[in-house]
Amino acid sequence: MYGLVNKSIQELITTNFGKEKWEIIKLKSGTDIDYFISTEPYDDSVTYQLAKAASDELNISVDEVLFVFGEWWILKTGTEKYGGLMKAGGNNLKEFLINLPLFHDRIMLIYPNLTPPEFMIDDIEDHSLVLHYYSKREGLVGFMKGLISGLGKMFETPVEINHIFGKENGHDHEAFKVAW
Repeated sequence: MYGLVNKSIQELITTNFGKEKWEIIKLKSGTDIDYFISTEPYDDSVTYQLAKAASDELNISVDEVLFVFGEWWILKTGTEKYGGLMKAGGNNLKEFLINLPLFHDRIMLIYPNLTPPEFMIDDIEDHSLVLHYYSKREGLVGFMKGLISGLGKMFETPVEINHIFGKENGHDHEAFKVAW
């Protein structure tokens, strides 16, 4: 993952828990990187180790860490770093989710070595849809739920997220029923 992801985790921890807590989490993770460069790719294991160390230090599950990070990514990192792209995604939650399959095409112009997830949308109704999430990365269901929740907050739209199936029960991807 790009350094921007790890920098965002650092900002989340330091903003909510302080710089001392970040140093403890960084130490527990075994990460000896003092400064993450946003445009530099890092091994995915660095991000997973930071999430696990945060889970241990904050005494919450890794899924909870990833959920909070997903919300942070939308509400803080996304709006600050990609404000124009976020606004271009749609005028409301439904439009943004329907346009999500095209979102990473634009991001890849900035980060050409990105290995993005893929999305597919179906079962579109007035107040719900099914979001299919395809990724080579494992264990990011909590992050996806956090991203969707963050989008709901960004659009001031209460959202319900139901993980309807995934890799843990034999599918090749994750699927979420999103209702608002």
